Amino acid sequence: MPRARRLPPRRDVSDDPLAAPRFGAAPELALGLEDELLLVDARTHALSHTAVELLDRLAVPEAEGTAKPDTYAAMVELTAPISRTAGEAARAIGALRARVRAAGGTVLGAGIHPDGAHGDVVHFPAERYAVLAEQLRGLLRRTPTAAVHVHVAMPDTETAIRACNGLRDHLPALGALAANSPFWFGRDSGMASARAPLFRAYRGAEIPRAFSSYGDYAETIAAAVAAGALTDYTFLYWDLRPHPKLGTVEVRAMDGQSALWSEAALAALVHALAAREARAPARAAWTPREALVEASFAAHRDGLDARLPLDGSLRPAREVIRATLALARPFAREAGSEDALEGIERILAGGNGADRQRAAYARGGMAAVLRMLVDEASAGYE
Repeated sequence: MPRARRLPPRRDVSDDPLAAPRFGAAPELALGLEDELLLVDARTHALSHTAVELLDRLAVPEAEGTAKPDTYAAMVELTAPISRTAGEAARAIGALRARVRAAGGTVLGAGIHPDGAHGDVVHFPAERYAVLAEQLRGLLRRTPTAAVHVHVAMPDTETAIRACNGLRDHLPALGALAANSPFWFGRDSGMASARAPLFRAYRGAEIPRAFSSYGDYAETIAAAVAAGALTDYTFLYWDLRPHPKLGTVEVRAMDGQSALWSEAALAALVHALAAREARAPARAAWTPREALVEASFAAHRDGLDARLPLDGSLRPAREVIRATLALARPFAREAGSEDALEGIERILAGGNGADRQRAAYARGGMAAVLRMLVDEASAGYE
């Protein structure tokens, strides 16, 4: 096994991203998309702990994005280059997936492997993941979890905080749309997203409160990092966060996706909602964290059949999502992502990933679920 790759040394305080954030460094509202995928055996579709060897074979030109390791040796993270639209980002991810296949990798996209055995885990040999393994211990030895992360570049610190505060309200709808892990350890979990409660056990894996200013956020993060003896804020796994190192707001609460059309639709929705919230005036009051935690649990449990808050009452998730779509469409049109956003209607009509997995299981058992996920992941962006 290769030696663990060491983390860079702590930087001088003058290089602290909280004190010197990079908001405004990228074009305003530029889009970033991160695609976490599970590596599987080409024949059996069982987890394949081969990321070290695969990444050694995989060469990606810088202009086409990146292929990186993640916590587990049965995962790879593909990152699109900075993009203008969700469709552009999805096509870049599709090209990266094709490179993975050409290098001998087989992947599927889901919150967790539907049939992975408890404890079938190998950690990628890098110092960051060795630190995580020591911090999280048995929690990190259950099964790999995978997600889609969407970044939207913000022009300045206060816009980033305002957008992050507002995006919190949309987490339940996003969770219901993206739910794609109904099975865990070979059985139906009863959840639409089994990844969500597994991931909630990690330190800092939560929905943050609203912040009154960037200073409020920075002070909170500094205190949390000090109290937990953490290297930096990236060891806090919030569902969404300002990301001073990159100058973005990052939404992290969505299950991994096999189908690129679904991933593009989710990215388009986040992109449009982030633009809306960035331009909206600051509110006198923000939704309490506790309410969002409860609504997100319902979304992760029941998916598109959940009842979620809307205008002071609980409404069917599809109604809430269509209201959210109405808010997003003008901004998606402006960004050039309206076509990708229509994939949300496709999810509402045909089901999210959890629905498609359960339908495949009804047709042909676990083998059909795994075959569907692998086939979806090998298809290009439609």
